[in-house]
Amino acid sequence: MKSIQKIGLGLFLIGLTAFILIPFIGTYTLSKELVLANTKEIHQESMAKILAPMYGQEYSTNFTFLAAFRENFNTYNDGLKSQELWDDVIWDDYGFALAKVGFQGPVRENPWIFFILSIGLAVIGGFLYNFRKHEDEPEGIKNNGVYHSSLKNRGLLGMLTGTFLIVFYIVLYWFPAYLVALVWMVNPISEMISGNPASQWFLYGLIYTLAIIVMGIRMFRRYRGNKYQQIRTASVMFFQTSFAFLIPEILVLLNQPYYDFKNIWPLDYDFFYDYQISTFLSSGGVGLFMLIWGILLIIIAVPVFTYFFGKRWYCSWVCGCGGLAETVGDPFRQLSDKSVKAWKYERVIIHSVLVLAVVMTAITIANYFSGFSLLGNITNQLHSFYGFAIGSAFAGVVGTGFYPFMGNRVWCRFGCPLAAYLGIVQRFKSRFRITTNGGQCISCGNCSTYCEMGIDVRWYAQRGQDIVRSSCVGCGICSAVCPRGVLKLENGPEENRINELPIIIGNDSIKINL
Repeated sequence: MKSIQKIGLGLFLIGLTAFILIPFIGTYTLSKELVLANTKEIHQESMAKILAPMYGQEYSTNFTFLAAFRENFNTYNDGLKSQELWDDVIWDDYGFALAKVGFQGPVRENPWIFFILSIGLAVIGGFLYNFRKHEDEPEGIKNNGVYHSSLKNRGLLGMLTGTFLIVFYIVLYWFPAYLVALVWMVNPISEMISGNPASQWFLYGLIYTLAIIVMGIRMFRRYRGNKYQQIRTASVMFFQTSFAFLIPEILVLLNQPYYDFKNIWPLDYDFFYDYQISTFLSSGGVGLFMLIWGILLIIIAVPVFTYFFGKRWYCSWVCGCGGLAETVGDPFRQLSDKSVKAWKYERVIIHSVLVLAVVMTAITIANYFSGFSLLGNITNQLHSFYGFAIGSAFAGVVGTGFYPFMGNRVWCRFGCPLAAYLGIVQRFKSRFRITTNGGQCISCGNCSTYCEMGIDVRWYAQRGQDIVRSSCVGCGICSAVCPRGVLKLENGPEENRINELPIIIGNDSIKINL
């Protein structure tokens, strides 16, 4: 490792350590005025009484503050529940809002300093570590020592990394009040872009985008001899930075709905929720355009683009989930399970999620037009279940947290309903395929090893059979790592695309598999 890489690694670790420690810096105080200003009007009187024992007290950590908050809040709600006074129960979670306004300390007073010392140093360190990587080596993909790496082959570093990611996502989704110091740290950036205070989702979006950019630089260095990989990496960096992060925030600054123009149902599962439809319809021409745009993406863009280019046009070039998987998750791509058993589970799970998303959306639309007379509150319960189980636990905790355990495409392979929809079109009505030249295959296994979607590519190559799999995202790594040029990504005629009679080449000469 070169000196500049060592410096970069050191800066990254310092920044990461600061990021972990910042949530524990500062104190918390609460007053009646703060409670009244940060709760709904319907709850103001009750919340002011519930939290009265906390007024004027100083809490040294977020743990003691939130423990006191939950004790008072839960005692009130539990009393109402025991009397079955369900209409009086306060179902809103005010923990994050009140923790944020009650936070005091150096992070709130000097956010830029702490931002530079944490996220800033981590980004600079990552850049220094990556931008000259493989400088003295010839072009070509290097996977030397992958299975001897503690980080990349489920060693101690891999376990620690996965554990950190899982804990971070759990806190982000269900305990965001513990992150208010970090949210205050990025508050100036949020106000600069959108004109609004930062939330935990702005913090997450900023980190997500910076991670893709920094690890995208690593992709440029690693695959610098492959134009397809470099252009593809530049594409996901562009779409994440502009369409997923900046444009939605700027729309809010212009008093328009927050909207990611590249997000497509059913991945964007709340697109047809009643509050979302109401937001679109109440936002004038821009809102109506967003609604029409989203529908056109579903019924026209997906089938048309997938027909001509396969699902790679979205999963490997546009999607934010795919962008994170292809950059941050690239070191873990060899950990995907290539077994037939995993393939069977994959097909059942991902299509079950698609069916669930379709059924939920159909019920939501029917209820919307019937004035919620069809199933009433069941729709909201279904939304809550899907948001918890699929939108948070599967897509976030498992989808990203399990990178070091199961590879970088866990969500895309097993859970993404949009990937399932794209895959059905790709399998049965598309020009895309990966062609194979079986006569050149030496069975080295590189293609299967580095397939992030768990496809046993070598099995197809040995048979001289074109690869037409619904799960393939067309990342092109199998072709890039092949030392003999056996594999090629093509968009050709549909005729004979699915070859059921491959040519078998082996010790018994050449024969047709009948």
